[in-house]
Amino acid sequence: MTKAVQKIILSPSRDIPFNKLVLSQSNVRRVKAGISIEQLAESIAQRTLLQSLNVRAVVDAEGNETGMFEVPAGGRRYRALELLVKQKRMAKVQAVPCVVREGGIAEDDSLAENDERVGLHPLDQFRAFQTLSGAGMSEEDIAARHFVAPAVVKQRLRLASVSPKLHDVYAEDGMTLEQLMAFSVTADHTRQEQVWENVSRSGYDEPYQIRRMLTENTARASDRRAQFIGLDVYQQAGGGIFRDLFEHDDGGWLQDVTLLDRLVTEKLKAEAESIAAEGWKWISVAVDFPYGHTTRLRELGGQPVDLTSEEQATIEALNAEQAKLETEYQDADELPEEIDQRLGAIEAALLALEDRPKTYDPAEIARAGVFVSIDPEGRLSVDRGYVRPEDEAPAAGCDVEQGTDASSPNGQEADAPVQRAAISVAGAPTEPEEDDEDPARPLPDRLIIELTAHRTLALRDALAENPAIAFQAVLHNFVLTAFYRFASSGSCLEIGLRTPNFPAQAPGLRESVSAKAVEVRHEAWKARLPKSENDLWDALTALDGGAQASLFAHCASFAVNAVYEPANRYNQGRVSAHGVRTRLDQADVLARAAGLDMVQAGWRPTVDNYLGRVTKPRILQAVREAKGESSAQLIDHLKKGDMAKEAERLLDGSGWLPEPLRLVDSSLSPVGPEGEAGPLPEFLADEEDPENAGDEDPQQLDAAE
Repeated sequence: MTKAVQKIILSPSRDIPFNKLVLSQSNVRRVKAGISIEQLAESIAQRTLLQSLNVRAVVDAEGNETGMFEVPAGGRRYRALELLVKQKRMAKVQAVPCVVREGGIAEDDSLAENDERVGLHPLDQFRAFQTLSGAGMSEEDIAARHFVAPAVVKQRLRLASVSPKLHDVYAEDGMTLEQLMAFSVTADHTRQEQVWENVSRSGYDEPYQIRRMLTENTARASDRRAQFIGLDVYQQAGGGIFRDLFEHDDGGWLQDVTLLDRLVTEKLKAEAESIAAEGWKWISVAVDFPYGHTTRLRELGGQPVDLTSEEQATIEALNAEQAKLETEYQDADELPEEIDQRLGAIEAALLALEDRPKTYDPAEIARAGVFVSIDPEGRLSVDRGYVRPEDEAPAAGCDVEQGTDASSPNGQEADAPVQRAAISVAGAPTEPEEDDEDPARPLPDRLIIELTAHRTLALRDALAENPAIAFQAVLHNFVLTAFYRFASSGSCLEIGLRTPNFPAQAPGLRESVSAKAVEVRHEAWKARLPKSENDLWDALTALDGGAQASLFAHCASFAVNAVYEPANRYNQGRVSAHGVRTRLDQADVLARAAGLDMVQAGWRPTVDNYLGRVTKPRILQAVREAKGESSAQLIDHLKKGDMAKEAERLLDGSGWLPEPLRLVDSSLSPVGPEGEAGPLPEFLADEEDPENAGDEDPQQLDAAE
């Protein structure tokens, strides 16, 4: 016979005046740390009591009810009500909803109520805040009603705005709260879901990696372009900004890069138009110019504008203050922060005053131009006074057509300034046609050629007999080419100093240690040489042997070309494979002789200059060579982008160099990838096949942070 199931009988509820309630000593919650009675009292005042008290009747010694009730479960609520009564915000006879318990152990009820209480899932809180916001409550109101900071509400609302599909994954413990926070940097649900699909399958799911993928097509707020136009201008034009409410984001990410570039170009053009009023012939506008963009242009000297009396007084005052502070703190181990900041401000002010604007000859301005760009700090950079070869004035003494003004290029007035984003190239000046009947040329060309041939041969013999003069003649030629690029005098020596251009702008080339050292050395020599090439020979004669040798080496260095160039298998190009190999072999000889060390020269492998541009096996090979197999295993499961980033960190300071930057042992023959001698080193062979992303079974190892 089936036993009947005993039905559950719930305890009755009733309203009991507050002054008939007392706190029970059976309440298991004794520790008060972390309990905010004031917040709960405010919540009850706003919303009334949302949960009844658990009470038991108080009986006397004979077991008779006294009319009082003790509260073993709900003590915090009782104390909050008690506080409201003390504050006279609630009457002491106010009826309180209570559940009256009979039988059992009071401590058991108190413990069960606390043990069985389940905290709200964070996602439920996010959605609840979102509902309140949708009902018209401001972030400040929500924060005040739920006793959190407004920033916390903003964060919760941002998390609530993430794709519902990702919410479902988070609710099922498929992702961590930190990962969900990373997805909140963008409001694009489609992009969020795409990234999650990628990272959940690849293991490439660290929060920082998720953020990087979500912002890969954006521009940092710290980008020079954003600093140049200002974030306010960008936002007023309708541009959006991704912000990370959970990590320091350095100002966020600008979402519309096309809009950013358009605003930057417009502002640069506006700046160029104002500069055009100075009378320059051309103005070239770009965010940044490649290294060596002024190599073949003549730079005008210009005269710095004199200091005004006020500026001179300011400089003297700043120098005096700087000297005073340095004297006062010369024995201090560390400068106070305010003193350090003040000295920095003084130095910056002095540099600004020393950087004087220059004035130029109007005739030179009419044939010269200006480069307008943005410096690395996001400030306008205006580089004035560069003359193109085709805009140079005719040399003095050259034949000029009758009625032509020799002071103006091409015999015309200076062209109006032209503002354009790309370098504008004026037409080459046309040469005057020869007049066969010109009485100024009494001798036939053929005769002059024959006579000067005799003189040339005699001059060769005389020069060979005088090594010192021969050295100075070559040096003279080099200096003309290196410092007077478009000098009208030229040289009679057919020794060309050809400075090869770099076919591609390598990342970091312009800011490298070597580039800066060459520039400093060049400017130092430029300051010592005469302004006119007509005075150069005498100036070189006045230099001692050591100075001449140093200048010779500097000029000769511009002719170095150790750049690899691809050649097809049929040698149908500007250079043959044999020519490339010979060039690089000679570069190795020269590098060994000069003691070149690319590590000491400041080169280190980065994502931009190497690791992000080679295959995964090459990245692992680099780490394996520098740090060992264990380090390579730390990153071998990563996707290429993150593998390159981690490899950059691992290789930092290791001194590792890729094969093209190493000195090749001249005693070894080049060996191909199959172990057979080959015509070219491995790094000059055909490009590798693209990596097969689907042939890996990655081992789940955590890359070092």
